[in-house]
Amino acid sequence: MRILIINPNTSQSMTDKIRQVAEEVKREDCQVTVVCPEHGPVTLESSYDEAYAIAPTIDLVKWGNQEGFDAIILACFCDVGVEAAKEISAVPVLGLEETTLSVALLLGEKFGIMTEKPARVPMKVRHIRRHGLLERMASVRPLGLSVAELDADPEGTKAKGLALARKMVEEDGAEVIIMGCAAMAGYSDDVERELGVPVLDPLKITLKVAEALVDAGVTHSRVGVYAPPAAKEFK
Repeated sequence: MRILIINPNTSQSMTDKIRQVAEEVKREDCQVTVVCPEHGPVTLESSYDEAYAIAPTIDLVKWGNQEGFDAIILACFCDVGVEAAKEISAVPVLGLEETTLSVALLLGEKFGIMTEKPARVPMKVRHIRRHGLLERMASVRPLGLSVAELDADPEGTKAKGLALARKMVEEDGAEVIIMGCAAMAGYSDDVERELGVPVLDPLKITLKVAEALVDAGVTHSRVGVYAPPAAKEFK
């Protein structure tokens, strides 16, 4: 089994961290390849950043199909380009956000999401509304750090994440916590031990779901919303 993980930003340090976490949690017969675009934003922290990241990410999805990968993961919690990627992919394409939200619904009535900066909170709420899950959302709370700061200070991020998750459980009624940024990858176990509630690391969850889909021989529908686009000239 071969799974391609695409980090849609161009941060090599974050790509290396994603690779490290993926290697730790994948099963023995799964080979993971982790890549990022050569051009584009170093971090994705706005709709503007996300728009610029889509085209190079889709190019990597095309490459993944040509190279015969069994599944593709877009390793950003904003699910940048995931719908377009599904349209042009013959193998499963999973975004961290959609996949982790789906799993969170199995584990508790209310979920809470921690995100990086306050400006991201309304964007996350908009995503939750689009998925039709506002009634299941306890809260979205920011750590008050940029993606680069999250990536650069693992211990500080872990401590802030624990304090924030505790507030979501005790004050907001969250029963499941989602660490809503790929830069937080690898911190969920420590926070879960402290709080006694499920704490979901989207990268770990999505990798395991991808393995299961490949095992089951299941991919996204090729009719309706993810039907392949009509052939046309691009100028």
